[in-house]
Amino acid sequence: MTKSHTVSATLGLSVLALALAISTGHLIGQEKKVPRVYELRTYTTLEGRLPALHARFKNHTLKLFEKHGMKNEMYWSPTDEVKSKNTLIYIVSHESLEAARRSWSAFRDDPEWHKARDESEKDGKIVEKVEAVYMTLAEFSPQPK
Repeated sequence: MTKSHTVSATLGLSVLALALAISTGHLIGQEKKVPRVYELRTYTTLEGRLPALHARFKNHTLKLFEKHGMKNEMYWSPTDEVKSKNTLIYIVSHESLEAARRSWSAFRDDPEWHKARDESEKDGKIVEKVEAVYMTLAEFSPQPK
């Protein structure tokens, strides 16, 4: 191969790499940002079981979520008198919807989770109902820090 052919081939590959980088948004400082997926979850407990749910989250669940790729965002207790006795509301986030599915699957299969769940339910079942909603930020939403 002559020197001019080598230069042409190198230039051609460079142009191809640049075109690919532009089309996929992978230029330095131009990375395509995939929006995080937020998951709003509301747990309703059986009567008198909210303290057991709080203890399970505090002592086990938050760490296990992180272990399986979920980011703990925020946890809330309702101010409504009735719901404050049996409801936990929280948001975790994921890199994508597919990542959320993988994380939940790994979490559910984790022996540490089974042990924590079984131990926390030795006095009876805790959760009566779970509601989950997956969300992405609206275009006008302030960005999380």
